[in-house]
Amino acid sequence: MPLTYSRPGQVCAEHVFDVPLDHARPGGQRIEVFAREVISPANAGKNVPALLYLQGGPGCPADPPSSSGAWLDAALRDYRVILLDQRGTGRSTPATRQSLAGLSAAEQAAYLRHFRADAIVRDAELLRENLFGGTPWTLLGQSYGGFCALTYLSLAPHGVNAVMMAGGLPSLTATAEEVYRVAYPRAIAANERFFARYPADRKLASQILEHLAVSDTRLPTGERLTPQRFQTLGTTFGATSTFDALHHVMELAFTGRVLSDVFLHRVNAMVSLAERPLYALMHETIYAQGHAPGWAAHRVRDEFGQFDPQSPEAFFTTEMFYPWMFGQDPALAPLRDCADLLAADGTWPDLYNVDALAANTVPVAAAVYAEDLYVDYGHAMQTAALVRNLRTWVTNEYAHDALKSQAHVFGRLQAMIAGEI
Repeated sequence: MPLTYSRPGQVCAEHVFDVPLDHARPGGQRIEVFAREVISPANAGKNVPALLYLQGGPGCPADPPSSSGAWLDAALRDYRVILLDQRGTGRSTPATRQSLAGLSAAEQAAYLRHFRADAIVRDAELLRENLFGGTPWTLLGQSYGGFCALTYLSLAPHGVNAVMMAGGLPSLTATAEEVYRVAYPRAIAANERFFARYPADRKLASQILEHLAVSDTRLPTGERLTPQRFQTLGTTFGATSTFDALHHVMELAFTGRVLSDVFLHRVNAMVSLAERPLYALMHETIYAQGHAPGWAAHRVRDEFGQFDPQSPEAFFTTEMFYPWMFGQDPALAPLRDCADLLAADGTWPDLYNVDALAANTVPVAAAVYAEDLYVDYGHAMQTAALVRNLRTWVTNEYAHDALKSQAHVFGRLQAMIAGEI
C-alpha cells in the first residue's frame, strides 16, 4: 500500500515501483522509480483523469507538491497529478558518484545509456498500466519534459490522450553541435539583457574574473573557483525567477581585496551539481541520435570569442557543459572517464519517430517562448510544423519558467487542448 498523507489543499500518495534497467531485458537488473500522486481533497475518492508531469532536466527530480508552482493548483481542479522522479533522480534509484563508485568507467557508461527519454517513457508506461489499469493519461512536459513527451508520442501514443508542453519543443534531427551553434548567440543576447539592466555589473564581473585568474580562491567544498566555472552562472538568465540572482550575488563579492565568504557560499550553491549530476553527464546525449555528442558545447565555444575568460568584456555561459567541469566539481570528478565515454559514443539510438509524429492523432498544445534561452525558437517551430495535430502558442511575454510562475500558462494550454482557443 502506498504511503498517504494530506497537506493544505492536497492529498498525496507515494508509489515506488520496480522496473528493468534495460527494458529490452526485462529479466535483467532492476531499479526503483518513485512517483508521487497528488489530488485535491474535493476529488479524493473520485475517478478523475490522471496527468503525468514530466519535469525539465535532464537529470532533475520532480518538484515536490509544496513547491511545484502555479500550474499544480490549476491542474488539481481537473486531474490527479503524477509527479515522477525520472530514473536516476530524487527518490528513484540514484545515479551519482556514490552509487556508481563500484563500477568501472565503461560499466558506468553502459549503465547510463539506459537513462534517456526512451527509458523514462517505458517506465511511465509501466506506472500507467499498474496504477491506472492502462487508461490513457494526459502529459504535461516542462522543458526537457516536452522532449520526453515527443518520445512518448513516438513510442507509446496509445498511452496518451492529450499533451501539453511548455518551452519543450526540441529539434527532431539536429545534432548536439547544431544545437549549441544556435545556443551561443542566445547566450550572448541574454548577457546583453542582463548587463543592460545592471550596467555596473559588467565591470564588476570582469574584476571578479581577473581576481580568480590570479588567486587561489577556494569554495566551501574545498576546490578552487576558476574563472570558467564562475562564468557558468549565466544559466540563471533563462528564468524570470532567477534572472536577477547573479546581480545579488555579485554585489556582495568583495570584502576589501578578497572575495567574501557570503559570495563564495552563494556561488558554491549555484555551481555545484551534487544534487543533479545527470544534468551534466547526460545533457548532450539528449541530442544524440546516431552520432557522438563529442563535447559539442566545448568545441563550438571556440567560435564565440566573447566567452574567453580573458575577453575585454565579461560574458557568462548558459546551459552548456564542459569536460573541465568533471575536474573541478567534486560531485562530478569521479565520473570524468565515464563522461568522456558517453561523449565519444556514436551509437545512440533515435529518440523520435518522425513518421509516427507526422501521423500523430493525439492533440498537442505547446507554449513556445520566442526568447527562450534554453530551447531554440527556430528549432521549436520547425518541429511544430512536422508534428501532426500540434498547435502552438507563441509568446514573448514569458521566460522559460512561466509554467511554474503563471497559472495562466497551464490554463491556456488546457483550453487549447479542449478546443476552446
